[in-house]
Amino acid sequence: MSSQMSWTLSRAMQRVVAMVARVADCDATVLITGESGVGKEVIARELHRRSSRHDRRFVKVNCAALPSELLESEMFGHERGAFTGAESATAGKFEAANHGTLMLDEIGEMPATLQAKLLHVLEDGHVSRVGSNEPIALDVRVIAATNQSVPEMIASGRFREDLYYRLQVIEIDVPPLRDRREEIPTLANDMLRGFAAREGRDAVPMSASAMEALLAYHWPGNVRELENVMQRYVLLGDEEMIVDELTRGRSAVPAAAAAGAAPAAAVSPPPGGLLQEFGTLPDLARRATIRVEREMIARVLAVVRWNRRRAARMLGVSYKTLLNKMKALGLDADAPAPAVPDLQG
Repeated sequence: MSSQMSWTLSRAMQRVVAMVARVADCDATVLITGESGVGKEVIARELHRRSSRHDRRFVKVNCAALPSELLESEMFGHERGAFTGAESATAGKFEAANHGTLMLDEIGEMPATLQAKLLHVLEDGHVSRVGSNEPIALDVRVIAATNQSVPEMIASGRFREDLYYRLQVIEIDVPPLRDRREEIPTLANDMLRGFAAREGRDAVPMSASAMEALLAYHWPGNVRELENVMQRYVLLGDEEMIVDELTRGRSAVPAAAAAGAAPAAAVSPPPGGLLQEFGTLPDLARRATIRVEREMIARVLAVVRWNRRRAARMLGVSYKTLLNKMKALGLDADAPAPAVPDLQG
């Protein structure tokens, strides 16, 4: 994905880009929400690129990548002797991002104790390294991102409400790729050229049938998944394999449901009772996403013999996110998984 967002934009993404343009050159905190793989980091980097801080550092911290004690040191730094192994004083990511931008990715995974400290930092603009009470004044623009529902986390006691409102001065919700299908051809071709140039390969355009397969697929992994598919196509040069993966092995949605996949006149009007039977397209998409996610997680868990940490790494999500999804989807190692409700449920 181009960091300068030069591709053909859907109406939903036009609203996102308009918001980026309006708030980029200010110091307000921003909360970017959206499913995993939609491009939240691209939006954060675009905010930085368009700001007056563009010539300073953009620093990213993944709040799910480290245990809480290490995450605190990573963010705020530590003094010598602050803990075992702290042989010298070390600046944290906040100090590294001074006068620049700090992105806190997967903010929903931050432990409650660190949430309190982060709130304090955002309110008074000072940090204290672990093992020190000496405040360090900083000028950092903070951008947070999450693929979880923050209101739900607040309701369950996993996220501080006051921190949410402090981060949510500006909120930008990035829509999933299935809701912006008109972008897929331009995105795919842009990725194809980029990967081909990087790998020293010819940029062989995809056929019309292959592009139809891209348009029909549901893209649970969003733009990140599209990138993987296009890189695989460039490396292997096997269009038939890509089409087969999308149409048979990954439960593609009907091509007629893909926006822009066929002219409106070519699609017959639906029977009168269809909406009552299946619900709206968003309902259908939501149920299809649940079905695909559940099937994929169950398959990976079976392959790794229910080693959840290994499964989380393979699926590209944090351990906590996997546990939450398993609970929501009714997957349990000690009991048979309940049947997935059909699309009429």
